[in-house]
Amino acid sequence: MKIHIQGGTLIDPAAGTEQQQDVFIAAGKIVAIGNAPADFHAAKTVDARGLHIAPGLVDLSARLREPGYEHKATLESEMAAALAGGVTSLVCPPDTDPTLDEPGLVEMLKFRARNLNQAHVYPLGALTVGLKGQVITEMVELTEAGCVGFSQADVPIVDTQVLMRALQYAKTYSYTVWLRPVDAYLGKGGVAASGALASRLGLSGVPVSAETIALHTIFELVRVTGARVHLSHLSSAAGIALMRAAKAEGLPVSCDVTVNHVHLIDLDIGYFDAQFRLDPPLRQQRDREAIRAGLLDGTIDAICSDHTPVDEDEKLLPFAEATPGATGLELFLSLTLKWADEAGVPLAKALNRITAAPAQVLELPAAGRIAVGAVADLCVFDRHAHWRVEPRALKSQGHNTPFLGYELPARVRATIVSGHVAFEQR
Repeated sequence: MKIHIQGGTLIDPAAGTEQQQDVFIAAGKIVAIGNAPADFHAAKTVDARGLHIAPGLVDLSARLREPGYEHKATLESEMAAALAGGVTSLVCPPDTDPTLDEPGLVEMLKFRARNLNQAHVYPLGALTVGLKGQVITEMVELTEAGCVGFSQADVPIVDTQVLMRALQYAKTYSYTVWLRPVDAYLGKGGVAASGALASRLGLSGVPVSAETIALHTIFELVRVTGARVHLSHLSSAAGIALMRAAKAEGLPVSCDVTVNHVHLIDLDIGYFDAQFRLDPPLRQQRDREAIRAGLLDGTIDAICSDHTPVDEDEKLLPFAEATPGATGLELFLSLTLKWADEAGVPLAKALNRITAAPAQVLELPAAGRIAVGAVADLCVFDRHAHWRVEPRALKSQGHNTPFLGYELPARVRATIVSGHVAFEQR
């Protein structure tokens, strides 16, 4: 289909530019910017006057809950949520049931997602069989089935020899290993960040050292093996300082933070509000400020939504027993721009952290940018619109979020995936 996006302000986060230009799409690609090509006759025109046109968002962590957890969410509901949030590419962790440790399971997920003809789904394969940390998976076969990397999700590997061998295997084939830096013992059983608040509330704590000890181990193994590693969901100022030093050293590492940790701190838990039960737990204000500083100086590559739909009943339990997680796909753009407004970050630079930068982590040259010849994955949004976060406003099957009741900036008006309008809101 030929599409003409008319009158919008085009943002290229990779180049840091912002200017009013029309976009012309044909055969799934951007064929012209500014002036229409010869003999171009649009089958559909998207009126973007007063709106912004950005690359489709790239989310490095979104649980779709299939297979195995359909009572929490379905592929259909979460893909609809992705499109409503302007997300055109997303990475799903392997902690499904069964675990994504066999090629057939990956192929089935890719097939289901492809048939929905919505956002692009990039699965991470399990690093070890069943995420048990004992036997390394067949990475070559999983890659051929469609995996873009290998992960333990939130399950740390206790045996460092297994982790080293997994990194050696990954290095041999130039695969990326995605790891959550958390020590298996120091992080065990904790539900809140160690500190005065956790002590006052009587909640078991996760110390900062659980993150830093794991990072020290990972960085040393990277030095030994040369493997490329992406660190997911950093949460502490000390952890970010270690990442800054590792990058200065030239280690092949990248990292992300969740959009929840860009805004929230442990004090937001209040009186045991289970909506704020997240993993990793929310830390102190100094940690949040370090996260924001890391996003500005490039130490932190990307922001992810960490979309984790949770069943309503699992959030009605006492805080320590509640299931961690929150919906995030539909809040992803708005929360990123809320941070931009609060910190005085230019729009293009803020969008870079959820478009071009995560695309670079994934090594997807066609994603996260707007250029002639690129795949037409676009997000058209109203920068000045505001909306209230309420369960009825969300398409995700999971309605749990710490931001319920918040009024947030920016509203997605259209999402275009591979040259077709997959979502449109009048």
